Amino acid sequence: MTTEVPSLMDIDGGDEGHADNNHGGGPPKSDKGKGAAVPGASPDGKAAPWVEKYRPQSLADVAAHRDIVDTIDRLTNENRLPHLLLYGPPGTGKTSTILAVARKLYGAQYHNMILELNASDDRGIDVVRQQIQDFASTQSFSFGAKLSVKLVLLDEADAMTKDAQFALRRVIEKYTKHTRFALIGNHVNKIIPALQSRCTRFRFAPLDRIYVADRLKHVIAAEGLDVTESGLEALVRLSNGDMRKALNILQSTHMASQQITDEAVYLCTGNPLPKDIEQISYWLLNESFATSLKRISDIKTRKGLALLDVVREVTMFVFKIKMPSDVRVQLINDLADIEYRLSFGCNDKLQLGSLIASFTHARAVLVAAVK
Repeated sequence: MTTEVPSLMDIDGGDEGHADNNHGGGPPKSDKGKGAAVPGASPDGKAAPWVEKYRPQSLADVAAHRDIVDTIDRLTNENRLPHLLLYGPPGTGKTSTILAVARKLYGAQYHNMILELNASDDRGIDVVRQQIQDFASTQSFSFGAKLSVKLVLLDEADAMTKDAQFALRRVIEKYTKHTRFALIGNHVNKIIPALQSRCTRFRFAPLDRIYVADRLKHVIAAEGLDVTESGLEALVRLSNGDMRKALNILQSTHMASQQITDEAVYLCTGNPLPKDIEQISYWLLNESFATSLKRISDIKTRKGLALLDVVREVTMFVFKIKMPSDVRVQLINDLADIEYRLSFGCNDKLQLGSLIASFTHARAVLVAAVK
């Protein structure tokens, strides 16, 4: 966890909130589905995305990052909530944490006291100068809310233009008395230093496997699903610490198969099965160039595998097997180059040839070392 706490700003008392209650037309509804988090309620029904249906409703429900959550909770209880910058990979609880804070602060006044914008909204410099500034500049009657300050939530703030970020810097300074800003992003380096220095920063790391598994078990029990141990392990593995991804894979696999096994999970997501990766790795390490090319091409076509997924999984396999460090280093470097070229849309057949050539060269080095 990275925490850099500037001098905290005391929140003004409720006796100052006697101004106009107009928020510039009211906060727009988020297109990302995050506006659906009504206090004490969640979407229900079989058609509801489980990502929203099981979104944490309070800080106590947030699955992980207890040190961060407890710090924010303490600042909230002490009426010393600063501007916040939450960053890290997707699906790690950043937005859920802020929405839980907002529900705790405002209760039934949640929708009147928060302005939420994300990357699907227009957030250029005009929005900062008009919509955000209009909302931030007005005080509010805090009917039943614990605090009279309002909250501006800028999800995916790293997608804002540089001009908008520079304009926002001045808005944050000017309206601190009545408004707190919460910026959320995946890449902190895309947020200008001037904004970073005005916020308390918290980094949300990918979730630990145990937290992902526990949350999945909760959803499985609530939905009455038939999930095998191997199926649960596959869900956790493919999520890579992303809770949103784990829940989406679980729901989509449930729609396709009554029993959720590891094979059902891999087939639903299109990822290569571990046994297929072992087979491909065996061919790469033992068969001739022509034989490997034919067999890997056949299994790719038969099972609809993407070469990019194969390269990534084979890379993980290379980390596990025993080989001289210099050979492993060269092989990993070659695989990284192949993945980079594939991400730019290079020809699959050429890159498959490059993959086989890299292993053929590594095998030749290993044979020469033995002799």
